[in-house]
Amino acid sequence: MTRYSRQTRMLVAIDCIIFGFDGQDLKLLVIKRGFEPEKGKWSLMGGFVQPDEGFEEAAARTLKVLTGLEGVYMEQLMAFGSPTRDMMERTISVAYFALIDINTYKQQLSEEYRAEWISLKKLPKLIFDHADMVEQAQARLRYKAAIHPILFELLPQKFTIPQLQILYEAVYDTVFDKRNFSRKVLSTGLLVKQKDKERASSKRGAFYYKLDKRKYSAKFHAFLNFVADPGNLK
Repeated sequence: MTRYSRQTRMLVAIDCIIFGFDGQDLKLLVIKRGFEPEKGKWSLMGGFVQPDEGFEEAAARTLKVLTGLEGVYMEQLMAFGSPTRDMMERTISVAYFALIDINTYKQQLSEEYRAEWISLKKLPKLIFDHADMVEQAQARLRYKAAIHPILFELLPQKFTIPQLQILYEAVYDTVFDKRNFSRKVLSTGLLVKQKDKERASSKRGAFYYKLDKRKYSAKFHAFLNFVADPGNLK
């Protein structure tokens, strides 16, 4: 096959920004890089796109290798292509972000990569432009969560309204009024109240809720207006 003449070949990589929620804190899954350059330093999980893969296939493979997970929420963020982003060789990276309930899947992490969940408030320095990727992913997450119910992907099957509020406050780094938050969430019709309560947090306890999966699927891309003006909360 004839190739394009006088064109420089470039590598294409995938980097995964994997967000998790442990019930109290929003965290990022990071690894210690196992090869040069920047060996031993904190990095996002990634790898090179193989000749027989599309971007989504490569991202799904990367996530499965690290966590053993398939079918989790994952979305393409953007491409990062600065000529100087990787000092070893010209590499373009296509970034994806994923949402995972830490408590459900924490036992499935691959020991080979020594992955760790670290709070977004205490992130160490990351290699290359990975900090920029995380910042862009946070901005996208805040925007999407303001109008779509994607944050439920971070929660266990049963959860309370207070737990849901803690999650939203962690994502937006702000405090929401309890009554207004509860009213707005329940008005979506997405939640099904359970008979049992969570009593570890208080004597009175808070009722558990589950997602109505049918309504969730139907309304996933609807504009639900969870958070008004998400970019100007502070």
